[in-house]
Amino acid sequence: MITFCIALVLLFGIMLLYFKIANRYHIVDKPNQRSSHTKVTIRGGGIIFPLAFIAGVVWFEPQNGYLAVAVLAISFISFIDDVLTLSNKIRISVHVLAVSFTIYQCFINWQSLQAFIGNSPLILLVGYTVVTLVLFIGIINACNFMDGINGISVLYFTVTLGSVWYIQSDKGILLFTTYVWQMLMAALLVFGFFNLRHKAKTFAGDVGSISVALILCFLVLSLVIGTQHFKWILLLSVYGLDTICTIICRLFRNENIFEAHRSHFYQYLANQRKIGHITISLGYALVQLCVNYFLWYEASGLYGLLVFLIIAAAYCVVRLRLEGYKALFKKYQFN
Repeated sequence: MITFCIALVLLFGIMLLYFKIANRYHIVDKPNQRSSHTKVTIRGGGIIFPLAFIAGVVWFEPQNGYLAVAVLAISFISFIDDVLTLSNKIRISVHVLAVSFTIYQCFINWQSLQAFIGNSPLILLVGYTVVTLVLFIGIINACNFMDGINGISVLYFTVTLGSVWYIQSDKGILLFTTYVWQMLMAALLVFGFFNLRHKAKTFAGDVGSISVALILCFLVLSLVIGTQHFKWILLLSVYGLDTICTIICRLFRNENIFEAHRSHFYQYLANQRKIGHITISLGYALVQLCVNYFLWYEASGLYGLLVFLIIAAAYCVVRLRLEGYKALFKKYQFN
């Protein structure tokens, strides 16, 4: 608890210092037709996530050094992108490098995986690695795309990280030490203080959403390896559902899926339906918490999968009814 309190005070001070730097160098988000906010807001407040995590690893569990390097690399390039806007080639190259380090960290952490790999054909190993690499990059970008309204990332990440922490304790699998968990939770609490409000003081930016997404990828893969069960991928299912469905709709509309937009369902609810950001964010987090509960409750993951399928069906029906076939698949109007 002492570690948590110290981290809380230090991160709060770092956040206030960052606000001064961001104001000095105009690291802000200005409202435009694709925005869900109405005033100039400081961007990049999520920088405290990688800072807290890297500090926790350096001080308390240096054996996860490759993961710390991966988080450092991806958060650095993401912060630069927040400030300057980099080309996709540079960003993706660093993402691939960071994800590769993350996968390697899982490999050296789990003896069971090493034994399995040692008996597998080379072509199969390459296939596993490529699939994991693509999946991780997809998850990272999905978490970044979903960070568009006040509170959604901090609530969703709190639910997901909190669920993984509980599962770790329940299953007796050591993913992170208590100290690293405390550092992460302190960062979420400090960021939430400035973001989880009607008019946010700061947004996470790419540096925040992408760095936490990479950490979540490591945790989910570690759970999959440690329990020999793929059900834990559903710990990120709600973000995945909205992202995949939105991409499909945009493809039908012949839109460039790599360009900025506000076609996600949560953005429609906030911008067209005028539902409060906190209400929407809380709804997404609670739905994911419901899925997580059933994933933990039943060993095979069948209940969790059934709950997710029900949620997915309801999501599709509600979205189609509210937005309409034409808006979703033919033409999208920005108001």
